Amino acid sequence: MLDYATATRSHPHTKVAIIGAGFGGIAMAIRLQQHGIYDFIILEKGSDFGGTWRDNQYPGAACDVQSHLYSLSFAPKSNWSKRYAEAPEIFSYIQDLVTDYNLRAFCRLNTEVLAAHYQAERCLWQLQLQDQSILEAQFVIFASGPLHIPQIPHIPGIEKFQGKVFHSAQWDHAYDVTGKNVASIGTGGSAIQYIPEIAPQCKHLYVMQRTAAWVIPRDERAYPNLEKKLFKKYDWFRKLHRARLYWSNESRVVPIVKPGIMKFTQKLAELFIKYEVKNPELAKKLTPDYIMGCKRILVSNKYFPTFNRHNVELVTEKIQELTEHSIITQDGKERPIDCLIYGTGFITDPRIYMKNFQCTGLDGVELNEMWKQGAESYYGICVKDFPNLFQLLGPNTLLAHNSVIFMIEAQVEYILQLMQLVDQSHSDAIMVKDQAQNAFNQQVQHMFEKTVWQSGCVSWYQQEGGKNFALWPTYTWKYWLKTKKPNAADYRLLNKVA
Repeated sequence: MLDYATATRSHPHTKVAIIGAGFGGIAMAIRLQQHGIYDFIILEKGSDFGGTWRDNQYPGAACDVQSHLYSLSFAPKSNWSKRYAEAPEIFSYIQDLVTDYNLRAFCRLNTEVLAAHYQAERCLWQLQLQDQSILEAQFVIFASGPLHIPQIPHIPGIEKFQGKVFHSAQWDHAYDVTGKNVASIGTGGSAIQYIPEIAPQCKHLYVMQRTAAWVIPRDERAYPNLEKKLFKKYDWFRKLHRARLYWSNESRVVPIVKPGIMKFTQKLAELFIKYEVKNPELAKKLTPDYIMGCKRILVSNKYFPTFNRHNVELVTEKIQELTEHSIITQDGKERPIDCLIYGTGFITDPRIYMKNFQCTGLDGVELNEMWKQGAESYYGICVKDFPNLFQLLGPNTLLAHNSVIFMIEAQVEYILQLMQLVDQSHSDAIMVKDQAQNAFNQQVQHMFEKTVWQSGCVSWYQQEGGKNFALWPTYTWKYWLKTKKPNAADYRLLNKVA
């Protein structure tokens, strides 16, 4: 098979350029091959495939979506070890996909794309790469995902601190926390996973909490060998299990869109906290003061019991500053620390994490400028004035209740159909119409009304001003139906200048 990574370096043109080698980029690459398209290249700024699961290798890292649902339907894995897989097993699955579909032959690792410029007269994209070379592509697919730039808050005095500092996505495995005084900032999805793992090793662990999180238990059972054998032998049995998981997760939308129902679920979550945390005052501090679901609901069986340990302290006072060897809160209390861990998540607003990436479309319109008042697109895939540019998990297509792999697969199939529409019509490019995109975004924002996401709290789902630019506001099966087949009337077909 032709190595297109090598071919593109010597002759810098390809039909499809995929930016990012995480789940989205891999799914797109596999489906291109399954459709007989081999003229593509994956451009990855990191040193390996895997995206989130390459970077997030902190202790206890795991997925909060069930294993059989957090995998590609067209490239399944039958022998998942447990209901919720941990990071090493997910990363191993990704590596198996890379091998099975020969994806290294189509990928340039350690290759960051610095800018993308559309050439209207030729209906081509020019990608400026880190080595200053230019790659031309007819179609470009952003598959970098929204969670890849660590969010690192500025703390006064950080430049004086002489201890160890790292973010959970950049975990320093060479550093041993055994016997150390450690401060962990944040109580999000990553923090609630690594905190229980490192607590037994630390001399003292200070959990710096700004906002309490709703955390519910999850099924940690392992799959018995008999069940794994049945999954492998009977594909219908595996698909049935996957379908059950999907519809079980999909039912979670009901209390989200009907906050009155969520209050009953919240009562159970409150009882769970009181049961797990022995100190009533501590349990109260760990109980959020906002309606459940307004921020991301987390899953863990280990997080709350960690606060029963004598060496773990929950700190709810704001951080004032760092000194050479300590952290000081606004109540004046000073705590000696050897290590500071940022469990503060990622920059999610594309206007911020794409600030150093220049992307220009028709008539020189700049994507970040267009998104200045908020990121918008058409079904999270297409953006007006940017022909042949597609995105996976774009604005308003992330989820708070089900597997984003489902969304990625729907988007990949939609993109393939748009590309086929271009080829079959003997055109060179396709672009969503302004009115179609505008109408879609008005409808999406209307659907957020009266949901728990608009109940008053501030979350990473929202931009400044409260607009939710991140989530799909209803059932995923509705998204699948809407994107099952493109409506040609919503698009313009373009041709090269003769």
